[in-house]
Amino acid sequence: MKRAKWFLLLHLILGIYATSSVFSKLAAQQSFLSMAFILLYGAMMLALVVYAFGWQQVIKHLPLTTAYANKAVTVVWGILLGFLIFGEGITPRQAVGAVIIIAGILLFVRADQEGEEHK
Repeated sequence: MKRAKWFLLLHLILGIYATSSVFSKLAAQQSFLSMAFILLYGAMMLALVVYAFGWQQVIKHLPLTTAYANKAVTVVWGILLGFLIFGEGITPRQAVGAVIIIAGILLFVRADQEGEEHK
């Protein structure tokens, strides 16, 4: 059960990492050094700092191979955030790619868990 908590935290911080790109894109739409630009750029930096600290905690408690395999989910977060926040379309290829990424992560994590059981 404790591993599940760290796995959930991993995905939360990967979502925060993906959100930093949203702030970056929003900042890019503002006039350079305007108040909105500075606030959005600052939010992006804060998201990256939170991600960095969270990542350090996660890799203390989960196998590094598991943590890195799950980083691919940031692509899925990017597709979802682009759709929800910017109204970007999701193409059939992106949907298939997202399913392949999620399936790959599930297969990898399952194999990683089975490998730990056999030790």
